[in-house]
Amino acid sequence: MSLRRALALAACGLAGGSVLFSAVGVGKQPAHGAGGDAETRSAGAAPGLLLLPPPGSCPAAPGWVERPAGGGGYWDSNWDRREPLALINRKKKNEETGEEELASRLDHCKAKATRHIFLIRHSQYNVDGRIDKDRILTQLGREQAELTGRRLASLGLKFDTIIHSSMTRATETTDIISKHLPGVKKISTDLLREGAPIEPVPPVSHWKPEAVQYYEDGARIEAAFRNYIHRADAKQEEDSYEIFVCHANVIRYIVCRALQFPPEGWLRMSLNNGSITHLVIRPSGRVALRTLGDTGFMPPDKITRT
Repeated sequence: MSLRRALALAACGLAGGSVLFSAVGVGKQPAHGAGGDAETRSAGAAPGLLLLPPPGSCPAAPGWVERPAGGGGYWDSNWDRREPLALINRKKKNEETGEEELASRLDHCKAKATRHIFLIRHSQYNVDGRIDKDRILTQLGREQAELTGRRLASLGLKFDTIIHSSMTRATETTDIISKHLPGVKKISTDLLREGAPIEPVPPVSHWKPEAVQYYEDGARIEAAFRNYIHRADAKQEEDSYEIFVCHANVIRYIVCRALQFPPEGWLRMSLNNGSITHLVIRPSGRVALRTLGDTGFMPPDKITRT
């Protein structure tokens, strides 16, 4: 993809369907030729300027994906609907104490702890299985899960819980990992099952689900994001460390949503089996990605992406 094309696509996603500027300087424009992208140029446009697509030309996102009304550098501080000012009724205040009471109520709603979210992709499995119960881990997949479990245990963190997809390959991966983390509670959920979260941009030729699959899976995976990915509750006093064992599509979509990147870009990332992705959610609501698809703890001959 050319730089001009990449910038144009970025403008679509980052502006959430609206364009904040009409042109970006990209240096000298190459001449159109065989194999090159033919970009649309407006009459009288200055050389070296890339014209971005007009409003409405970017793919429309499903209704459940919220788009901030801002530009590429915009950050929605209330993305998880847990910003203190959004949790209180500002019209309801004591006439005598006024702003003092408001400050007290705001403090009561503020998160105090940091959440560490570890997103684990399941290990290699039998891709030829016709139904879910036949898609069990391969011998290599079991070895990968052992390595992931050892890696998590070596971090020396006090993990609070392991929440995993109810699909066979995720459940088996969880069972192996949990042997290295004795006493950590396991919870199964259908929300984290694999699926088609949102139509990817750019599209790929080898994977084209029916539109109804995006409609069904996308809403469920978005529900998983809203249910599990948010700042800590105000009652939480200490930092938490939580493990989620699920699937590549789910993890990639969650990462895009948590970082407020265009969710349609989820398929531009690739995750190895048994990999570790580490998200940090601060009390302020700020989100940081510490690792994405880490498998540096595995020998090269154990790494796969099936």
